[in-house]
Amino acid sequence: MYNPQIPFSTPCVTSRNLLKYKASNSTKRSCSITADSIGVLNKTGKGAYISNQSIRTNGQIRATELRVIGQSGEQLGIMSRQEALKLAEEAGLDLVEISPNAAPPVAKIVDWGKFQYQKMKEDRKNRRSNKQSELKQMRFGLKIGQGDLEIKLRKVREFLEEGHKVRIQIFYRGREMAHKELGYDMIQKIGTMLEEEAVFEHQPQMAGRNLSVVVRKK
Repeated sequence: MYNPQIPFSTPCVTSRNLLKYKASNSTKRSCSITADSIGVLNKTGKGAYISNQSIRTNGQIRATELRVIGQSGEQLGIMSRQEALKLAEEAGLDLVEISPNAAPPVAKIVDWGKFQYQKMKEDRKNRRSNKQSELKQMRFGLKIGQGDLEIKLRKVREFLEEGHKVRIQIFYRGREMAHKELGYDMIQKIGTMLEEEAVFEHQPQMAGRNLSVVVRKK
């Protein structure tokens, strides 16, 4: 609820909902919401900023005519802004402009706090899916035990599942350089253990005391 003693730029957050505006109450003020002006309470109760794109709600909506979507996704048709605001008020919810550039603009009757929380989750999911692939690296010694080998390969599988490529690097110590074939045997063993998930991008390459090959997900 708007408090005249609090500056307008102060975020309005309540335990039930982040914002509640009703068109019929002139003492309440609607605002254009941005990441600079409001936070969202996540499940831990901590604040998290969301999209920096301006979203108009309730009385801040400028269009005189709107295509309105109900809280369950049903199409309510084209109506005046006042009619839409009245429907939102009667439902105890908010009117949110979700497509301002449409003709006429599209608004939805929603629980504002829930709407913003869901949007934040979708944005996070999209950022994860758009994350660029990285080249990870995992090093193996020739004398690695079977248990340690399986632990490292489990991590390699996690990298592959996340969409990354992995450089498998076998390193030689001291006199092990006299038996380079052991490194190739290790590469072949690792390839066999990963054959269900990965393929080699090229033949193993020797560089100094390291033998390496890059694997990617099938």
